[in-house]
Amino acid sequence: MRNILLIEDEKNLARFIELELQHEAYTVSVAYDGRHGLELALEKEWDLILLDLMLPGLNGVEVCRRIRNIKQTPIIMITARDGVMDRVMGLDSGADDYIPKPFAIEELLARMRSLFRRSNTGSEHSVLIHHGLHLDLEARIFKKDGEVVELTRREFDLLVILMQNMGRVMTREMLLDLVWGYDADVDTNVVDVYISYLRSKIDVSGSPSFVQTIRGLGYGIQK
Repeated sequence: MRNILLIEDEKNLARFIELELQHEAYTVSVAYDGRHGLELALEKEWDLILLDLMLPGLNGVEVCRRIRNIKQTPIIMITARDGVMDRVMGLDSGADDYIPKPFAIEELLARMRSLFRRSNTGSEHSVLIHHGLHLDLEARIFKKDGEVVELTRREFDLLVILMQNMGRVMTREMLLDLVWGYDADVDTNVVDVYISYLRSKIDVSGSPSFVQTIRGLGYGIQK
């Protein structure tokens, strides 16, 4: 079970996030100001810190900088400020990712899972298997029914995200951010193109596609 530290001064939002994370089986501790949040961040070990940018006592950028002087705990910055310079400032201070308010809780959860995978701080499996599809995350090898199939880097990363989120609907925006990056200068239509590429390599002729289109929402792989 992963331990999450949430540093957020909006108590209603903090309570909402806390309940949603607990529903996903995370253990959550909450701090409502920067100084208390920094104390908790430094005195205990956390799998992830969710850090608001605008905090009383000590702002999120300074909290992040002080944490980074001592620890490499993964940090996602959450804030109502969505300007480019605010993003740059947050990331330059040491944050691993950045999500602007308002956000869908599903996107936050997906970003958390992606960050756990990249940082290897949790117990994520290094191999993903689903109905003949076999992904080795460390070796970056994909096999279909035991045969190696060459995937491009984007195709591989896209399939990883979809398989790690089986049973969930992933919007084009979420996939674009998680695979291409929040600052990628590309349109969401590129997701459709790469889904098509991926299907041509992983699907079995005459059978339904592994990657299903959820009309008006996005894509997903059923469990």
